Amino acid sequence: MAHEVVVRGGTIVDGTGAPAYTGDVAIDDGRIAAVGGTLDGRRVIDAAGAVVAPGWVDVHTHFDGQVTWDDQLDPSFSNGVTSLVMGNCGVGFAPCPPGGEQTLIELMEGVEDIPGTALYEGVPWGRWTSFPEYLDFLATREYAMDVGAQVPHGALRYAVMGERGVRNDDATADDLAEMRRLVAEAVAAGALGVSTSRTIFHRSIDGTAVPGTYANNDELMALAAGIVDGGGAVFEAITSSSIGAMEGLGGERFSQQHELHLLDLIARTTGRPVTFTTTQSRDYPEAWREVLAFAEAQNATGSHLYPQVASRPIGIMSTLAGYHPFMRRRAYLDLAHLPTAERALAMSEPTMKQAILHGDDVPPAQMGSMEALYLALQMATPIMFALDEVVDYEPGPERSFAALAAAAGVTPLERMYDFVCEGDGTNVAALLGAGYVHGNLDAMREMLTSPVTVTGLADAGAHVKLICDGSAPSTQLTLWTRDRTRGDTIPLEFVVEKQTRRSARLYGLHDRGTLEVGMRADVNVIDLDRLSVRRPVGHDDLPAGGFRFLQPVQGYVATFVNGVQTRSMDTDTGARPGRLLRRP
Repeated sequence: MAHEVVVRGGTIVDGTGAPAYTGDVAIDDGRIAAVGGTLDGRRVIDAAGAVVAPGWVDVHTHFDGQVTWDDQLDPSFSNGVTSLVMGNCGVGFAPCPPGGEQTLIELMEGVEDIPGTALYEGVPWGRWTSFPEYLDFLATREYAMDVGAQVPHGALRYAVMGERGVRNDDATADDLAEMRRLVAEAVAAGALGVSTSRTIFHRSIDGTAVPGTYANNDELMALAAGIVDGGGAVFEAITSSSIGAMEGLGGERFSQQHELHLLDLIARTTGRPVTFTTTQSRDYPEAWREVLAFAEAQNATGSHLYPQVASRPIGIMSTLAGYHPFMRRRAYLDLAHLPTAERALAMSEPTMKQAILHGDDVPPAQMGSMEALYLALQMATPIMFALDEVVDYEPGPERSFAALAAAAGVTPLERMYDFVCEGDGTNVAALLGAGYVHGNLDAMREMLTSPVTVTGLADAGAHVKLICDGSAPSTQLTLWTRDRTRGDTIPLEFVVEKQTRRSARLYGLHDRGTLEVGMRADVNVIDLDRLSVRRPVGHDDLPAGGFRFLQPVQGYVATFVNGVQTRSMDTDTGARPGRLLRRP
C-alpha cells in the first residue's frame, strides 16, 4: 500500500537521541505511519543528503499579540518550529479587564520591545476578558504551526488587584484566593503553564516593575495551588538575579538561593515541571553552575526543576535602524526622523559626526523604553562585534570593536559610529551577552549538554529591534554540530532531541517530538550543508507600520505540521494546519 507522503532517503535523526540512520519516513492522516527502510508513497519528498528530524518545539516565545492578527508567525515559521509556547515571563494579554489593554500593552512594550502602536492596532481588543475567552478566540484561528499559551502573572495580578497590583503592593488573602481561582480556571481551560517575572530588569514602558516582581512566597504558592486545582501545568519563571546584579536599577530583591528553594517548593507542591531562565551573566559568571547542581540534586529526590538555557549567545543589536549608542545624542535627534540611508549619509558629514560623537545625551521620556539602553550600549561598544553576512556567534577577540578601534587608531565609540553609518546604514553589530562572558561558548556548551536543562530563551516574536534570536533553533544546528572551531561540538542527535522530544515532554505534549510510528507528523527536512542564518534585515510589516528585524534563513527543504507541508525550499506553501494547543 502506498502512503500519502514518503520522505525518501534522508538521514533520519528521530528525536529520541538514537544514532542517525538512512531511510524513509511515511506520513498518513497527519501521523507518522512508518520509519526506516524503503517505503512507497503517492507523493515523494527527495531527502537524499538531507537531515530528517521532528519539527522544533520552541517553549519560550512572545507571540501573545501577534497570534491575534498573523497566521504565519515568523520568525518561528522560517526556522522549522512546528509547536510553540507563548505567555512567558509573566506578560501577556489575558485576563484583561475592560479598559485594561493600555496597561498590558505598556507592559509588553517595556518588557519585550514590541511596538505599542502595533499592539493597539493589531490586537482585537474587547474579544475577551478572561483567559479561557482568550483561548476560545485563538481556537477560531488557523496557523502555520501549533500554538500554546501560558497565563501570565502580570496580567493576572492586574486583573485581580488593579493599580495596587501595578504598584506591586502586597496581595491580601482575598487577592490570593482570587488569583488561585483564576489560575485554576485558566489551566482547566487549557493553559499550558503559568509564568512570572521576578527580575527588576523587566519593566513597563513607564519604568515600573512588572506586577508580581516582588511577590512574596505566599503569592507564588497561591499560583501553584491554582495549578493543582486546575489539573496541572508547567510553572515558568525568570527569577530574580538570573540576569545579573542589576545594580543600576537598585539591585535585585531576592538571592539566587531564595529563588531556587522557592522553585523547588513549587515543583514539589504541584508535582509539575518548573522551568526558569538560567544564563551566564557578567555579574555572576559562574552562578549557573550552582543552579544546575541544585536542580540535579533536587530532581534526584523527586523534584521537577528544568533550568532553561539558550542555544546561542543572546545578541543585543546595535544598528542605525534599531538601537545604537548615539540614539539619544542631542544632535542625532534632529536626524532621527530621516529614512535610514539618508540618516547614515547625514551622519557621515564631518561636522555632524563631531557634534554627535562629542555631544550630550537626552534621556528618553519613558524610562522603560529600550531607548534607555543608550548608556549601556555606549559602555558595551568595546566588546561588541560586527555581524558578517552569515553570522558567526563565536568570534575571536581580534574581531571586537576594541580591537578594530585599536588597529584604526580611534576610540571604540568612533569606530562604532563609522560602522553604523557605512553604506546604506544597514550594518549590524551585536553584544554577545549571556553565555559569551569568557569570550567563548564553553560555558554555554556545558549548560546545553547538562541532563537537567531544556533549550529555550529564543524570545521569538519579542525584542523586535533589539534581539533577533528567534532563529536560534536553526543556529544550534549550524553552530554546534557543523561549524564550531573554537571548542568541542555537540552530536547532532543530542541537539535535535533537546529541541524536540525534551521540549515537548516538558509541556506534556506526548504526541509529538519524535519520528516514531503513531506520533504527529511534524517533520523538518533540512539541507544541513546549505543551512545558514544570516545578518538581520529590517521589515516594516507589523500593524501600524511597525518595524522589526528578521534573520534570513535558508536550508529547509520541507516542513510538515500535522502531515501538511507548510514550507518548501524555504518558501511558504500557504497551508495553515496549525491550531491552538490546549493542555492535554
